[in-house]
Amino acid sequence: MTSPYRFTGPLKGRGATYNPDNRFQPTHGTVEDDGWWQQELPARIATQVQLEAPRSALSWNQSPDLGFDRSLNPYRGCEHGCIYCYARPSHAYWDLSPGIDFETRLIAKTGMADRLREELCKPGYVCRPINLSGNTDCYQPIEAQHGTTRSLLELLLECRHPVTLVTKSALILRDRELLAEMARERLVRVFVSLTSLDNELKRTLEPRTASPAARLKVIRDLHEAGVPVGVLVAPVIPAINDSEIETLLARAAEAGARTASWTLLRLPREVSPLFEAWLEEHYPERAGKVMSLLRQSRGGQNNDSRFGHRMRGEGLFVDMIDQRFRRAAARLQMGQRAEMGLDTTRFRAPHAQQDLFG
Repeated sequence: MTSPYRFTGPLKGRGATYNPDNRFQPTHGTVEDDGWWQQELPARIATQVQLEAPRSALSWNQSPDLGFDRSLNPYRGCEHGCIYCYARPSHAYWDLSPGIDFETRLIAKTGMADRLREELCKPGYVCRPINLSGNTDCYQPIEAQHGTTRSLLELLLECRHPVTLVTKSALILRDRELLAEMARERLVRVFVSLTSLDNELKRTLEPRTASPAARLKVIRDLHEAGVPVGVLVAPVIPAINDSEIETLLARAAEAGARTASWTLLRLPREVSPLFEAWLEEHYPERAGKVMSLLRQSRGGQNNDSRFGHRMRGEGLFVDMIDQRFRRAAARLQMGQRAEMGLDTTRFRAPHAQQDLFG
């Protein structure tokens, strides 16, 4: 649905600069400046949260590009507002825009731990690591109020089920002791997404995420608590943050990260025009170069959704980035992202009969 507002520039604390149409609507409209009065977009837009009772907790995938086949996503939409977020197009399924709506009109799932408990008790369930935050960040700001992520972790510890976590939020430190207990049982691995050390770039690219210094503190504090931590340099954006790769890896390794991986910027569906609008707003002098390098890495297109290509791309630029990354990671003795020995052998269904003498 076309926004009733006239957008005149970026919103304070938000990543998207406008609301693109919901692609599933039968009609689409545009806002034109015809000289008549139009309602101005307010300087700030408050976050709205709608509750949803999900029919299931686990989401399943068969993608060869992912290191997991199941995930938990407590929230739809993400207040972090990362302009490049590949999850933005999914907001159209709820009749909402992947633009400003994705950052401000969120859906919190209720009863997730109860649904997960039921699914883990199903006959024939086979334990493999669950990824928490496969779509949107499970530690985004509304987690502080809803606590769904913590309740899921408590259940997974109870039944000795391994989990991997991906976040760019310092809120994860709230659960440091819980994660440390899981780590002692070889049940958890945490990956911190680190995109840039430039605070100004972070402010516009990922407006409501933790600062670079705070994310390094997350790595350091979790490492000191005994929680295995890795770093994801993601996404690598040509001519925006690719020059930081070696520095990002060095700082992450210094803080305690022991594994590292990277992905190239992806621009599926509505993410492409949203990102290009962001470029024109914040880096107009580089916009052409950024998109040219990206298209060279995506077969001449803005995006390549093929399995085996969508995470890294191909071509000379990608080869150069991969060589730089591998050399820096090897020098710092950082391994590739992996499950790193998570224990699936001691899983017990939550309602399973306890050992007579346990």
